[in-house]
Amino acid sequence: MTATSTQPAVFAADERLVAGADWLSIAEQVAARLSETAVARERAGTPPHTEITWLREAGLLTLLNPKEAGGAGATFTDAFRVVRILARADTSIAQILSYHYLLSHSAFWRADQEQCERLVRQSVGQKWFWGGASNPRDALTILTADGDGFRLNGRKTFASNASRADRITLRAAFGDAVVLIALPGANDGIVHGNDWDAFGQRLTESGSIEFHDVRVERDDILGLFPPKPDAPLPALTTLVVPIHQLLFVNFYLGTAEGALLEANRYIRAQAKPWQTSGVARASEDPYILELYGSLHSDLRASIALAEVAATEIEAAIGRGAALAPDQRNSAATTVYAAKVNSTRVALDITSRIFDLMGARSTSARYGFDRFWRNVRTHTLHDPVAYKAREVGNFALNGRITSDPLYT
Repeated sequence: MTATSTQPAVFAADERLVAGADWLSIAEQVAARLSETAVARERAGTPPHTEITWLREAGLLTLLNPKEAGGAGATFTDAFRVVRILARADTSIAQILSYHYLLSHSAFWRADQEQCERLVRQSVGQKWFWGGASNPRDALTILTADGDGFRLNGRKTFASNASRADRITLRAAFGDAVVLIALPGANDGIVHGNDWDAFGQRLTESGSIEFHDVRVERDDILGLFPPKPDAPLPALTTLVVPIHQLLFVNFYLGTAEGALLEANRYIRAQAKPWQTSGVARASEDPYILELYGSLHSDLRASIALAEVAATEIEAAIGRGAALAPDQRNSAATTVYAAKVNSTRVALDITSRIFDLMGARSTSARYGFDRFWRNVRTHTLHDPVAYKAREVGNFALNGRITSDPLYT
């Protein structure tokens, strides 16, 4: 179910997947392309076929896959930075790439060794785009045996990337057990609601999904099957949620960077100083300088915290099966501190840029409101107050409240 584009290729993927490729520069090229049409594409609300094609052509879909399988062999730290760069131009596309990285690795880490190797090879070779339908606040989908295979039924209010995905990951109930499935996105019986109508993140394809007697093969079910009720999950899978949250952090901060860069250009090119400021240019207005400096300082500090969190997560990933719960929780808490901080900073910057630019900047032709709308929409994904609670609980009591699908 690979999306196609009627536009000419922008990148040559075979030239990008080489040792030593500068992935941040490649991401900046993609971001520049996205930026050219960001306002028009958001207004049109067209499904992001072309944008996903650009990610595929640039080699960004296989960024995290190992070199021996044909991927770039990059680290999650690289992925966090790539996502931040893309978010400067288009938060929606940064989000769908984030979810692609997270959902594919959720599958790889839950699969057994043979499944994992096969999935990685196929994902790289066919440049799969991954989606998911595991919203934990909805009821689980139901998996039942059917001859030599299974059938899947159920509905999810929100799905991520799923309507464009080559593989869809989801959790399902099988009797008293819960299993993780990586399902071909083109299977019969999958119905996409196409009902995402939020005022932000308009191109994220986050609508509802239904499964009507969808055929599931045994090999689509990841890991040990049937699962043992008390079998511990692989250590790396405990990092899925904090990695997901740090991807959020980076596209929030990238959005804030994009908003402040747009304000910078507008102030220098179009804004006017207040009549009693005593200066000829808005860029010399003392109150604009003070506010811009404060916002810029907050952003730099929040990015620095995100980089510290990335270092700790990378170290946790590197421990592999030896990762201990207290090491996992320490890294996770740093991520959650970054989540709390980046949410505040991104919402503040994307709103207050208008104080810098003035009334004319609210014209619809600029689309500057998209930065705030996108951050405001996604930061409601899970309550930031609960992330602050986790940070406080770990700092004061040395523990994280148990909520495995959110913490």
